[in-house]
Amino acid sequence: MTFEGLAAFGYELGLLKRVRRSGWWHAGVRDPESVGEHSLRAAQLAALLAAEEGASPERAAFLALWHDTQETRTGDLPLTAVDYLRKPEPRAITADQTDGLPARSKDLVRAAVDEYETRESAEARCAKDADKLEMLLQALEYRDAGVRRVDEWIESARKGLTTETAKRIAEAALTLSPLAWRDR
Repeated sequence: MTFEGLAAFGYELGLLKRVRRSGWWHAGVRDPESVGEHSLRAAQLAALLAAEEGASPERAAFLALWHDTQETRTGDLPLTAVDYLRKPEPRAITADQTDGLPARSKDLVRAAVDEYETRESAEARCAKDADKLEMLLQALEYRDAGVRRVDEWIESARKGLTTETAKRIAEAALTLSPLAWRDR
C-alpha cells in the first residue's frame, strides 16, 4: 500500500476547488463556480434524484462526486473547444490519476468513473442528470445576478435530462426565483 500515492491524489483533488467552470466566462460571469463547487451540488442532487427514481442515493451521489475529477488534468473545457480539441477519454485520465493508488482505492475510483460514463445503471443516469440540473440551477442563479447570456446553458441542460424527476425539477426551477428556498 502506498500512502504517498493516496496523499498525492488528495493534493491533486484539491485542484478542483481552484479550477473554474470556464464556459461561464463566455456568458460574462467574472468569477464562475469551481469544479469542486459544481461537483458538490451535483452529488447532492444526484442523491435526491435517485431517491425519487427508486435508485440508490448513496451510489448516485458517489458517482457524481467523481464525474469531473479528470479536470485536474485537463481543466474545464468549454463547449467552444470541442471543434478544435479531441475530447479526452475520462477513463484514460482516471487510469493515469489513480495509477499510484493502492489496488482497492484504484479499483473503487475507476469503477465509479466507468459506471458514470457508461450510463447503464439508474444511479449513473441520475448522476448525469444531476450534472445537467446543477448547471441549469447555476445558470438561473447567474441570470438572477444579472448575467444575461445563460439561455443556451439552460436549454442545453433541459435537453440533456433523461429522468422524469430531473425534468420536473427543471420545469419547477424555471418558475421559481433562485431565492424561493427562503419562502419554504
